[in-house]
Amino acid sequence: MSDREPPRRRVPGPARPVRPGGQRRPGPGARPARRPGAPRPGGPQVLRLGSPRPRLRMVSLALTLVMIAFVVRLLQVQAVDANAYVSKAEQNRYVGRTLAATRGGITDRNGVELATSVDAYDITADPTMFTQEATKVTDAPEQAAALLGPILGQDMDTVAKKLRTKNTRYTLLAHRQTPQVWKQIKDLRTTLAVKAETDKSTVNFLAGVLAVPASKRVYPNGDLAAGILGWVNADGKGGGGVEQVLNKELAGKDGKIRYAQSGGRQVPTVGSTETPAVAGSDVELTINRDIQWAAQNAITEQVKASKADRGYVVVQDARSGEILAMANSPGFDPNDLTQANAAALGNAALQDAYEPGSTAKVMSMAAVLEENVATPATHVVVPNRLHRGDRLFQDDVDHATWNLTLNGVLAKSSNIGTILATGQLGKTQEEANQVLYSYLRKFGIGSYTGLGFPGETKGILAPAGKWSTSQQYTIPFGQGMSINAMQAASVYSTIANGGVRVEPTLVRGTKGPDGRFTPAAQPKKTRVVSEKTAKTLAQMLESVVDDEQGTGAKARIPGYRVAGKTGTANRVDPATGKYHGYTSSFAGFAPADKPRITVYCAIQNATKGSYFGGQICGPIYKQVMEFALKTLQIPPTGAGAANLPVTFTP
Repeated sequence: MSDREPPRRRVPGPARPVRPGGQRRPGPGARPARRPGAPRPGGPQVLRLGSPRPRLRMVSLALTLVMIAFVVRLLQVQAVDANAYVSKAEQNRYVGRTLAATRGGITDRNGVELATSVDAYDITADPTMFTQEATKVTDAPEQAAALLGPILGQDMDTVAKKLRTKNTRYTLLAHRQTPQVWKQIKDLRTTLAVKAETDKSTVNFLAGVLAVPASKRVYPNGDLAAGILGWVNADGKGGGGVEQVLNKELAGKDGKIRYAQSGGRQVPTVGSTETPAVAGSDVELTINRDIQWAAQNAITEQVKASKADRGYVVVQDARSGEILAMANSPGFDPNDLTQANAAALGNAALQDAYEPGSTAKVMSMAAVLEENVATPATHVVVPNRLHRGDRLFQDDVDHATWNLTLNGVLAKSSNIGTILATGQLGKTQEEANQVLYSYLRKFGIGSYTGLGFPGETKGILAPAGKWSTSQQYTIPFGQGMSINAMQAASVYSTIANGGVRVEPTLVRGTKGPDGRFTPAAQPKKTRVVSEKTAKTLAQMLESVVDDEQGTGAKARIPGYRVAGKTGTANRVDPATGKYHGYTSSFAGFAPADKPRITVYCAIQNATKGSYFGGQICGPIYKQVMEFALKTLQIPPTGAGAANLPVTFTP
């Protein structure tokens, strides 16, 4: 028998009455029926949450994937693509360049600009931006050169070669271009950039072309005073004249800048270091622009009319030694040296050495007067021919015997009379030579003028002991030695200044960036002859111009007393070294009795018309001297001429 209790049987009770609608009425002890949706009476409703583990697993997986992405990217940057990123970093680094100093200006004595600097640009390029890697094109330098060449006026192959420069991020394409040139390049670069944004096949070949602010030298007056001013070369340095002599003062001091750049352009948000440039000093010259123009115009016209090789005019303040004008013909325009004749570059008035001829006789006469071996009235019998050494000397005109005073020897420019007069300077010819040599040296012959110009000649004057047989007789009348035009002018200024030689000067002073003016050093002064001798010589030189027998009548200036001397010398052809043609000249000062201005003119190898100095240089002297006297408002003295005798009656 089983131990389990048998199931109990449910004894059916009496049937419960059924409510209308099929529901039974609850019986005793039965639970009331729950209404659908009705809250249970009693405690609050309980919210049951799901398990958090699945969500934690998802977050962990996401973080793991992110970390894996970072690790993969780091490996790509540092290992796989390291070289590529190093190359990109090279495009964003610090670079440096020079800040060019503004070159000082050059003015005349009245502040008129003769040379100045204007805004310009150095056109540069970054060669790394023209490589195949940067442009995806193999011939980017050539295509860029095809665009730049016509604008820069350069051969396209030359430009392309610069753009292919390796191991650098900087190459200079063109120096000191005008703002208009840079604007052309910039506009073309912008056009290509805009097109490249819409057309992916377009390459902006000028993206790597940049511009660095610079300055360009200009000469507002063209060829005026070009021989004095010189020019500035492609490197920004003076290539001649004052530009070269005072290059250090004019150039100033360049600065430097170092900055971060990207894609060839400066990054403005990154710091930079800069040493500012110091502007150059302005230079004020002694010349007067108007007088320079008059001198240059006069000599240019006469050189053309005479079909001569060249000519020069020097105008000097006789008292101060300041040069008021120094003109050469032919000249050149320093604004465009490509059109200049190489033979015309420089300053011929300082660079040409030539035999002066009779204008040098004033030095011989100065020695004779200073040594008291003769006076202006001393009688000198001048024969038709004079035999000395191995030569037979004559004057420039054939004549019978002349009975001249010493003054007349100078007035008529007699070579024979000069030889006879200077022969009295010593007991022997050798002694006379030595005395004359000492005076020539004191007048500055055989020495540099002191201007310090490039290419300046000091002329040729051999020591007296080395004079040849002919030289000891030709040097007294200006042959057998050589000088330059500035030296010749200085001789006459020495006489005009009472016998004191003042070293010629061309610079009055400089004005620094701070605006402070620094005057030039005082010129050296040397007593050459006494004031009495100088005054006597001035009176004798008046006879050359005023006396009817004088050779300088064409230099007369109405209302003024004029002292002057003509010169016509055999000329040594620089190409052959042999005598060919003539050097024609005229030198003098005015007013003769109260000298202020010295003018010297020389013309080389006149081939049309007269070649005599009094005929072709006398009028130039008159034209330039008249202009200078009026410009400087120098009035006539009103005193009468000395009228020293020229001849004597035996």
